[in-house]
Amino acid sequence: MALHPMNRRGFAACAAAAAGAAAGALQPCEAAKKEPAPSRRGILNFNENMEYRKLGKTGLMVSAVCLGGHWKRVGKHLAKPIEATGYHKMDMENLKNPEFQKNRHEVVSRCIELGVNYVDACTEQEVLAYSHALKGRRDKFYIGASWYQKEPRNKDYRTVAKLMESLDTGLRDAGLEYVDIWRITLPADNLPDLGELQRIEEATFGVLEKAKKQGKIRFSGVSTHNRPWLKSVIEQYPNELQVACTPYTANSKELPTDSVFSAIRKHNVGIFGIKPFADNALFKGDGTANSPFREEDNQRARLALRYVLNNPAITAPIPGMATMAQVENAAKAIMERRKLDRAEQQQLDKASRHMWANLRPGYEWLRNWEYV
Repeated sequence: MALHPMNRRGFAACAAAAAGAAAGALQPCEAAKKEPAPSRRGILNFNENMEYRKLGKTGLMVSAVCLGGHWKRVGKHLAKPIEATGYHKMDMENLKNPEFQKNRHEVVSRCIELGVNYVDACTEQEVLAYSHALKGRRDKFYIGASWYQKEPRNKDYRTVAKLMESLDTGLRDAGLEYVDIWRITLPADNLPDLGELQRIEEATFGVLEKAKKQGKIRFSGVSTHNRPWLKSVIEQYPNELQVACTPYTANSKELPTDSVFSAIRKHNVGIFGIKPFADNALFKGDGTANSPFREEDNQRARLALRYVLNNPAITAPIPGMATMAQVENAAKAIMERRKLDRAEQQQLDKASRHMWANLRPGYEWLRNWEYV
């Protein structure tokens, strides 16, 4: 995808082409020592060992690392592995599997203990899984939700009426009265012309406003894998767009000019960074406890999270986490020194070269996020 300034019609053409150790034992990070300790007042699920950041103009204070909805590799960590564990493919039988539900409950519980206070669920299956895991403790977490299967990626859901139907059905099935953020997933393809792009935008921001007025959502957002479109909607809907979920990897770098972050800062948009580990391509091992690369991969994960947080325009990275140990490792990253020293940066650069060389088929589009 081009890195030069792009008008909205230019985007449509590009969009079609683009298809395809416990925290209590840790010491506060260097940044935390310089900043006054945050007040508990107004911070959900406050933990003094967690850092909290303001989510743009929502005013919400969210943990500096949050829980991504994906549960990739979770099947490797269950006592009785189950089939079809894909976060967007799992059937209802497997969603109700006791081993799977126990895993998600334990991961959420460890997040709560360590001060994590936001989960981002972007599929029907994820919303159902996490609403179940949070039953009886909804007050500990902000929930960001998307039912991407029934949102504008699907051509049948590009009107206000159909999107509202998707929200109502999703809330009912999950037993939720509301979600804190509805971050509608925008398509990366099936945009034949500017007119279709505009229809999608009008439906998206029309239904977000309607849902807010009805009390079904608190804040409005989008998720997109397309940088020019993100910049465009921020500039076109500066008041309506409050939150965005968008990729930012362990090797992403801000463009010196015409960066999407200029619009993000100008309009105070809260940003959740997805894919910090590039679909696990950053790692050498398989994430299991007996992997010979476990310690090295844990270090790579912490370096990546620290690197992402060095960009203050990113409110928080949202890695998917399959085990309590992965939650603990993420919390440890928050407590480590924020700025990477030369040796650490060299280590992360080496890991990033491994990452780019090992992207799975279907994830090559992440290369478009090396320069943002």
